[in-house]
Amino acid sequence: MSHLKRTAEIGDERDLLTIKPLGAGQEVGRSCIVIEFKGKKIMLDCGIHPGKSGMESLPFLDDIDPVDIDLLLVTHFHLDHCGALPYFIMKTAFKGRVYMTHATKAIYRWLLSDYIKVSHISSNDMLYSEQDLEDSMARIDVVNFHQEVEVGGVKFWAYVAGHVLGAAMFMIQIAGVKVLYTGDFSRQEDRHLMAAEVPSVSPDVLITESTYGIYVHEPREERELRFTRTVHDIVARGGRCLIPVFALGRAQELLLILDEYWENHPELREVPLYYASSLAKKCMSVYQTYINAMNDRIKRQINVSNPFVFKHVTNLKGMEQFEDIGPSVVMASPGMMQSGLSRELFEGWCGDPKNGCIIAGYSVEGTLAKAILSDPEEIQTLSGQRIPRKCAVSYISFSAHTDYKQTSEFIRLVQPQHIVFVHGEAHEMGRLATAIGREYDGEKEPIQLYTPRNTTEVELYFRGEKLAKVMGDLAVDQPVPDQIVSGLLVKKNFNYYLMAPKDAGVYTEVTCNEIQQKQSIRFKAPFGVVLHHLHQLSGGAEQRTVRDRPAIRVFRSVTVVQEAKDCLTVEWSSGVANDMLADAVLTVLLRIECEPGPHKVPPNLAEPMTLSVFAERAQKLMADMFGKENVTSSADGESLRVSVNRDDVTTVNLVTLETTSSPVAKEPSSGPSVESIISSAVKRLYYSLAPIQSGKTLLTK
Repeated sequence: MSHLKRTAEIGDERDLLTIKPLGAGQEVGRSCIVIEFKGKKIMLDCGIHPGKSGMESLPFLDDIDPVDIDLLLVTHFHLDHCGALPYFIMKTAFKGRVYMTHATKAIYRWLLSDYIKVSHISSNDMLYSEQDLEDSMARIDVVNFHQEVEVGGVKFWAYVAGHVLGAAMFMIQIAGVKVLYTGDFSRQEDRHLMAAEVPSVSPDVLITESTYGIYVHEPREERELRFTRTVHDIVARGGRCLIPVFALGRAQELLLILDEYWENHPELREVPLYYASSLAKKCMSVYQTYINAMNDRIKRQINVSNPFVFKHVTNLKGMEQFEDIGPSVVMASPGMMQSGLSRELFEGWCGDPKNGCIIAGYSVEGTLAKAILSDPEEIQTLSGQRIPRKCAVSYISFSAHTDYKQTSEFIRLVQPQHIVFVHGEAHEMGRLATAIGREYDGEKEPIQLYTPRNTTEVELYFRGEKLAKVMGDLAVDQPVPDQIVSGLLVKKNFNYYLMAPKDAGVYTEVTCNEIQQKQSIRFKAPFGVVLHHLHQLSGGAEQRTVRDRPAIRVFRSVTVVQEAKDCLTVEWSSGVANDMLADAVLTVLLRIECEPGPHKVPPNLAEPMTLSVFAERAQKLMADMFGKENVTSSADGESLRVSVNRDDVTTVNLVTLETTSSPVAKEPSSGPSVESIISSAVKRLYYSLAPIQSGKTLLTK
């Protein structure tokens, strides 16, 4: 079994995925797991502990700031998974979204209402009121199975969990990393529910229950036979049979079994069969509404008759309607007998050896149902008295939790990299982790297993490539190898898109805006001086009018406007290149302004530097240096020929500024060659008359 912190190369903290149980960490009850990745926090379930009351029953919510929770997913309606939800929604600063399936939300309302009514604690110790529960309903959204939902970049969808009606497993995806949270699930189909689905995609992390550890359930047929025989034996000897159950869940499974058994055994029809719950009628209506969420057997039967309209079962809302005369079978809630009708009946019947109690589901430590499995001679009543226990107690598990065989098979099918076990007592959880780990010994990539306690974080690091989807005009042409694609990179939550700027408004909510920059400076020199210097800077200054004022445009992007006699405004569209060009223009203007003395406007400064002008001046320069008789111009005026002597001739290309010379001139000497002297002189002349631009000459004919 691995340490809680996985050994890995640690990079960006945002690559860290943490999983922290606030409940159900090495215990059964108050399921509440918080996962955090890429700045997103998701809470999985928010239940109470059946063996505790008041604030002690809550998860360790003080270990988090509720306002940080972005999303809360509830797997099913059992109290240990949703019992703290009204408190968390109404009594804390939580502002996030809550999701559960349609059936779970329908049953959640009635089940928690019943919990409020039967809780034997003072109103001051109650976690929430009936009004709080009612108000919490408006904060809950519903999700269909397999429906993908996205909340703030977190994607999730639900699979059938098979545990109870509406129970879901949630696959959560954040920035490409997938986490599957099973909640309570069962891979075995029963009389009315489907088996849990196997996701079509493999998760990176599996968070799953470990309720039964390495225990293997007996086959369903054998279990049903043992159950019906035990019930039959109790009533046959004149006893009363109590079956503590939760109002919804296993109760419906057991009712289907008993109603069929009573139908097949006429001798039992005089023995009353009760379903004792204040929610009996409401529960049945919910089950009849969600027939389509059940297995094929129920769907076929509904075409003939409603399987949840029981022939031999009588609904019992309370003790005032119950005539306790002779043998009977009573299914009463709650399933762990912490309080309510099941506790009242057990305290009244446990002293008679003819009576019997069948525990049909998992029992949590600290509850009466768990305590009587150890055959105590006496029990403590809710009022604090000690009374003898003489009735028979049988444990026949109809709990729809996976056993070792189902869990092992499920792990093989989904193939996760990491498994975090929750919802199991420390001993059972440890045994399960050891057994699963042993299955993967010797494999190339052994599976990583974690069994965290409450408030202990599991830390995992995930790194993935960032992929951008090319959209719009950029996606029209088929890409070729090594092609560089440039465009606007848009990040939406954890997805990246590359598109042309003009397509941004089509595919995203992003709009492209152009920023116009303006900078004004004090400038007292004549505007003609500005034209001269900017012409020297850019190689071509265009005179124009802007807002009825004289202006100069250079580099096709920067405009200088004479706003007033002593004020210039430099204007340009913001961008990397344009900002640099504007800085160059501003630098020239500020240097002119800082020069001492009067500023004179050079003549013909607007005249462009043509080839003919440059040729004339270059010929005059060469004549001054080597003599007029040694310098000749070509017929097209594009080159000069300089002859120092008969064998030492240098030709200058006035368009490219390149020089060529005769072999004699290239012989080694102690000083610079004639060619290098001519080349240097011509280039200096050119650069004094026209600026450099992109390494090319600017001469025109």
